[in-house]
Amino acid sequence: MRRQAGRLVRFVAAGLLLCVGSVWGQAAAPALPAPAGASTVAPPAVPVEIPFASPHAGSVRTPSAPDAWGGPRNGQEATLSDRVVSYRIQARLDPDKHTVDGQQQLTWHNRSDRPVSAVFLHMYLNAFEGEGSTFFTERALLAAAGGARGTAEVKKGEWGYIDLGNVEQDGAALKWSYVHPDGGPATDHTVIRVDLAQPVPAGGNVTLDMNFHSQLPRVIERTGYVGQFHLVAQWFPKIGVLELPGERGATEPRWNVHEFHFSSEFYADFAEYDVRMTVPKGYVVGAVGEQQGEPVPEGNELTWHFIQGDVHDFAWMAAPGYKTLDSDWNGPGSPKVRVRVIYPPEYAASAKPVLKATLDSLSYFSDTLGPYPYKTVTAVVPPFNASEAGGMEYPTFFTAEAYDNVKPKTMDEYMLDFVTIHEFGHGYFYGLLASNEFEEPMLDEGLNEYWDERMLRERGQPLYLTQPLWQFFGVQPAMPVFMLERMFATLSRPSDPLGQNAWDRLSSGDYVTVYTRTATAMHDLEERLGKDVMEKAFKDYYARWHFRHPSIADLQASLSESSGKPDVVAQVFNQYVFGTDRIDDRVSDITSDEVLPLAGTVMKDGRRVETSSEENEAAIDKQREAWNKAHPDAKKGTGPFPWKTVVTVWRDGSSVPQTLKVSFADGSTETVRWDDQRRWARFAFTKPAKGVSAELDPAQKIYLDANKLNDSRTVESNHAASNRWGADFAALIQGIYAFLGTL
Repeated sequence: MRRQAGRLVRFVAAGLLLCVGSVWGQAAAPALPAPAGASTVAPPAVPVEIPFASPHAGSVRTPSAPDAWGGPRNGQEATLSDRVVSYRIQARLDPDKHTVDGQQQLTWHNRSDRPVSAVFLHMYLNAFEGEGSTFFTERALLAAAGGARGTAEVKKGEWGYIDLGNVEQDGAALKWSYVHPDGGPATDHTVIRVDLAQPVPAGGNVTLDMNFHSQLPRVIERTGYVGQFHLVAQWFPKIGVLELPGERGATEPRWNVHEFHFSSEFYADFAEYDVRMTVPKGYVVGAVGEQQGEPVPEGNELTWHFIQGDVHDFAWMAAPGYKTLDSDWNGPGSPKVRVRVIYPPEYAASAKPVLKATLDSLSYFSDTLGPYPYKTVTAVVPPFNASEAGGMEYPTFFTAEAYDNVKPKTMDEYMLDFVTIHEFGHGYFYGLLASNEFEEPMLDEGLNEYWDERMLRERGQPLYLTQPLWQFFGVQPAMPVFMLERMFATLSRPSDPLGQNAWDRLSSGDYVTVYTRTATAMHDLEERLGKDVMEKAFKDYYARWHFRHPSIADLQASLSESSGKPDVVAQVFNQYVFGTDRIDDRVSDITSDEVLPLAGTVMKDGRRVETSSEENEAAIDKQREAWNKAHPDAKKGTGPFPWKTVVTVWRDGSSVPQTLKVSFADGSTETVRWDDQRRWARFAFTKPAKGVSAELDPAQKIYLDANKLNDSRTVESNHAASNRWGADFAALIQGIYAFLGTL
C-alpha cells in the first residue's frame, strides 16, 4: 500500500473529471478494467446458471489459488484494488420522514469465464421491515441467551425497509424478484435476482440504472435514526460477490449473496463509490471517503459529494447541531490522513479521547500490519439514546461510544478507548483484508479483537475495576486485557468451532465467543510462536491478502509459512478453529517425604550387616540432632536427609505443551516439560529440601485452559497460588463483557 497511495489520488481526480458536466443517471459509467488473468474465451451460446454458495458454508480448509482475486498486489497496479464494481448514487434525505430517495448507476465487471444472465443484489434494509425477515426470525431464536445487540422492541412506525423501483439495462426495463439463497422464510426480502436483457459476456461489464426508496428504522441495529440523528447504512441495493474456482474453497463459479442473518454482517467486492447526498441546511454530514469541495446549496438544502475508491461499502450520517474536531496524521508509506471526530454537544467529553485513540490506532496498525492507504478517517459519536448506533464500522468511517465524563483510569475511559480502537481496527480486518463476515466472522471480529488487545497491552492499558463493588469482592483493580477475554470465552464447554459461519450457532451468547475465544486462541498461539514471530506472520498475512478476500485456510497457510512452525499452527487450528476442543490441565496431587535410612540388612565391606528398627530410628535421631546443631537457622523442610517429591498432573481435555514448576523449601525450583498425549503423568524429584508446591503454566501463557484455579497445588493448605486467578469470578463483570462482545 505504500507504493499505491499516489495512484489513489490520481484515480480519484479522474473520477471527478468524469462527473463534470454530466446529467445524473445519464452519463456513461467509467469502464472497469479487467483484472489480471481475466478470460478472453468466447462465451458459450447459452448462459449457464450459476449456483449459490452453500447456506452452511464456513471453515474453509482449502487454501485459495495463488492467483485468487488477481493475485497479491505488488504496487504496480493502476488502482489499489481490482475494482469489480462502480456505484454512482444520488440520494436525498427527508429528515422528518427519515427516508432516503436514491438514483443509482451500478457498473459490474464479470470476472468469470462465462456469460452471466442474472445478477443478485442485497437489500439489507429489508431485514428491518417486519418479524418475517430472516433477521427477526433468527433474533427470536438466538437472542434468548442474551449478549446480543439489535434486540430492542420495535414499535409502530419504527420499522425500516428498502423498495426498489425501476431497473434498466441500456434503457431496457428488467424484471426482478426476491430469492432466498439460504432457504430462509418466504417473507424475507433481503436478496433479489435481476434478470438481464442481455447477458454479461465473460470479462465484460454491465451497467444498471435503478431508483430506490429507503425508509430508515429507528435504530435497531447499527443503522437508522434517533430524533434528528441519521446513521444511513445498509441503505442501497448492493451487488453480491461472484466467487471463482480457487477462491475461498470454491470449485466452480458461485454467487456468494447470503440473506441478512441476525448474527452476520457483510461481504462485498472492492468498488469505487461516487455519492451525492442532499440534506437540509444546518445538517452536518460525515461519510465514507473524501469530501469533494464545499456542499452545493439548492434552496434550503445542501448537496454533499463524497468519493472513495478501493472500498467495499458506503455509509454516512447526517444530523443538525453536531460539532467536529479535526487533526492530521502522517505515517511512513501512507498519504496524509485527515482524522475527523463528529460529535453531539452533550458528549463533547468523548471527542478528544476518540480522536487520540484513532490517531494512536493509525500508528499502531500501520506499524504492525501495514500502512493505511486512505486519506480520511471519520469517527462519529452517537447522540443520547442511540447506543445501538455506536460501535459499528465501515471503510474509513466508524461510530464510537458516547460518555459525558471520561476520567483517567476508569472503566469509562477503557470502554471508550476499546470501542474506538476496535472499530478502527475493523478498517484493516474487515476493510482492507475484506474477509467474508457471513461465513468466517472470526477473520474479522476475532482477529481484530486479538489485535486490539495487543494494542491495549502495548499501551499498558488494562481494564480498571475501580468501583467499590469490585474492591468489596477482592478483585484486582486492574485486569489485564487478555485475562478479560478468556473469562468470557466459554472455554469449559465451547458449542461451536471458531471457523463456523455467523448464523449456524447455538445462541447469540455463543456467537460472542467469535471475539473472545479467537482472541484467546491467538494469544496462546503467540505465546508458543513468540511475540516477534507472530507479529511478522500477521504482517506477511496482511501483505499477501490485503485488497483480496482471504479464507481461514489462507490465514492458516500464511501463518504456517511465515512462522516456520506449521505443526504448532495446525494444532491450534484443528483444536479451536475447526473443532471445539477444550483444555483443562491440573495438578491433581503432590507429596513430599523424607528419604530416610531403612531398617534391614545391607552389604558392607563384603559382609551383610543388619540394623533393627530401633537402631535405625536412633541413628536417624542422632543425625538430626547433629544437623540441627550445625544449622541453627535452617529453613523448615530442610535437613540431613533428602526429600522425594512426587507430582501427579492430569489432562481433562486436549493436549497442549505444558511447563511444570516445582518449588522447594530451600527456595530452589525445578521445571519440566509435559508435551505428550498422556492423560496423566507423574514426575518425581529427589532434592535436599522438601517440596512445597507445584504449578502448571507458571508463566501464565496458556489462557485457553478452562480452569486456572486447579493449575497449582501445595503440599500444605495454601490458597495463595489460586488467588492469582481470583479474577475468574466472571459473574461479577458479565454485564460489562456482554456489551463489549457485541461490538
